[in-house]
Amino acid sequence: MTKDLTPDDETGFDRTLIFTVPDRDARGRVVRLGPVLDRILSAHDYPTPVRNLLAEALVLTAMIGTLMKDGGKDGDGGQLTMQAQTEEGVIELLVCDYRGGELRGYVRHDRARLDELGPNPSLFSLFGQGYLAITFDLAATGQRYQGIVPLEGASLAEACESYFLQSEQVPTLIRVAVEPGDEGYVAGGLLVQHLPEGEEGRERLHVQLDHPHWEHVSALAGTTSGAELVDTSLSLEALVWRLFHEESEVRTLLGPPLERGCRCTVEHYQDILSRFPEEERASMRNDEGRIVVDCAFCSREFAIDL
Repeated sequence: MTKDLTPDDETGFDRTLIFTVPDRDARGRVVRLGPVLDRILSAHDYPTPVRNLLAEALVLTAMIGTLMKDGGKDGDGGQLTMQAQTEEGVIELLVCDYRGGELRGYVRHDRARLDELGPNPSLFSLFGQGYLAITFDLAATGQRYQGIVPLEGASLAEACESYFLQSEQVPTLIRVAVEPGDEGYVAGGLLVQHLPEGEEGRERLHVQLDHPHWEHVSALAGTTSGAELVDTSLSLEALVWRLFHEESEVRTLLGPPLERGCRCTVEHYQDILSRFPEEERASMRNDEGRIVVDCAFCSREFAIDL
């Protein structure tokens, strides 16, 4: 193991730990959300199944977001957007995004239909025949690419595994756990991927699913329990240590601190609205001559006076 990865290190809430296992051609992310998660969830009075679903989605978004080369703490960095949607499901829309350590998320749902499903609805009962779209907007190159897969499996984590396998041909293992608590929600996740040839940009084929290095790494990572992911006494470094302490080398790097990143401000909306023709802005104004904008992410209204 490298010197910087020991059980004495302490990385707890609202941070992503990035790691690689060079000899196994593997890379990974581990994250645990706490106060930031509570801030995002508190924007709306979500029922428990929706809170759990959004918590899982935010963990996935944080891990996948740091896979971008320009996903660090930089206001001009790239953005990862994850969206799950259906036209006939109880969950009409779930959307989360990550940019430079900033997280935000929102769920639109049919409360009456949700109450009929009971306390532990399945992913299919929530979405029906839905789809999952993952979009990378890369600021450094100006490129944008998106993958869309059916929203299948028992969880959003399984749907994300399918995305990486189908859209990027990258074998991926993901584990996520969510725990509601008296002092707030805790959610944690682990993502591990196999990169054949050990480099990004090299050929990556589905036949590598049976590569001995990936079989070894996925077997170790698969032993991670949900209790470990949400154990507030277990640092992220200690969790990776448990999994890979017998490997000859594991390299680690702390991702940027995670924070609620809703970007709604009066100035932001003024800039957007100023791009509309005057006749359209006139139709938007209320009796006081202002345009009221409702931000779904943070549940706030902004009265814009142009």
